[in-house]
Amino acid sequence: MKLYDTLLAAVSARSNDGAIRIRAVYEPTGGPGARIFPPTVKTKATDAAGYLTEPRYVDGEAVTVVLLDQRQSQANRCEQALLDAVRRQDLFIPHLELTTEAEGMPVRITSLEAPHRSRDAYFRDAQDPDGTAFDQTEPGTALRQASSADLGVYLRLVPSDLVYGVWDSHRKRRIQVKVPRAYTSEMYGVAPLAGVRAAGRMDRLNLAGDKVAVTKAGWSPLERAKPAKGVVKAKMSELGHGMIPPSEEIGGVSVKTVHRQATVSMAQLASLRFGGASEEFTAASRALLAAIALLGDRLAFASPSLHLRSGCDLVVVSEQLEWVQRGQDGRPVTRPLEAVTISDMLALFETALERALKEGLEWPAAPLGLRPNASLQQAIARSYETVGIGTVEDE
Repeated sequence: MKLYDTLLAAVSARSNDGAIRIRAVYEPTGGPGARIFPPTVKTKATDAAGYLTEPRYVDGEAVTVVLLDQRQSQANRCEQALLDAVRRQDLFIPHLELTTEAEGMPVRITSLEAPHRSRDAYFRDAQDPDGTAFDQTEPGTALRQASSADLGVYLRLVPSDLVYGVWDSHRKRRIQVKVPRAYTSEMYGVAPLAGVRAAGRMDRLNLAGDKVAVTKAGWSPLERAKPAKGVVKAKMSELGHGMIPPSEEIGGVSVKTVHRQATVSMAQLASLRFGGASEEFTAASRALLAAIALLGDRLAFASPSLHLRSGCDLVVVSEQLEWVQRGQDGRPVTRPLEAVTISDMLALFETALERALKEGLEWPAAPLGLRPNASLQQAIARSYETVGIGTVEDE
């Protein structure tokens, strides 16, 4: 396969190809200029809800952009897409899987979903089926003791960690495993114009009573101004009833264009070491990781439309995948990537896995199964308990 051979040379720093770059332009499904909603954050300037904006050069012009999806979120989308493909049995990528039950409901979290991947506190506080703390098991100890000189255990058990980056910050150790991401992607809107909206709640029956008394048994109209001992005073609107007068809230943005920029860094992949492994094994393993990065991107972003969050649905206007090569005569050099579809990348992944297996890679056929320890189980169970009436500020 031509793309695999090109990739193999690139991750070994034996060619002029330094990175793979993906550039795409989107527009709102409602059409150019339609309102879309970035992620809401608490801004430092006002300590209120707002959006992340920054100055940036776009096509050589200094403009203001609004961040629509940051690197962490884009990586999570790729990981979820890979996990969905695993569950469809289109492919298999080794990962950790913690399973349990709470209130009769199945609970499952994998290293492709956990915030800190395989180094997440969920797995630190997990145990194997025999009750041994995960960090004390053979695979757990190997992950904990890995170093930048030998990341072979990550390759075998959680290879996606080496693609999207991992930091073992939940375990106290003077030297912690910290692997930068090889795949990076982000999305932003150009020249945002802030919108506003009126947020409130209408009550069809216009239920009477502003204040209510809330107990474990439920709630009732407050008969006196000061509630009895053990009774919580609340507004009816906080319980989901009554009226909330409309008030002005942030209401999305209108932008000129929406861009996505993604890269797969050959330099980062070329920096990965696997102990005393042969050059052939090392090169094949790096190429496999690059194939995972490309496959994750295509699974997450190759569709004609994209849903980021409520109020932020986009359609692809244009997209290009290209090799970024060593520049010549002071000018950048790029050339189109040979394959761009999900089917292409599935074939690339299968080829890369086959080559790595021939070089001696161990590739489990099932996830590493774990269960929560007693403390984590108790915390999980509490998250599923119904303990009273929830309160809301508005809708």
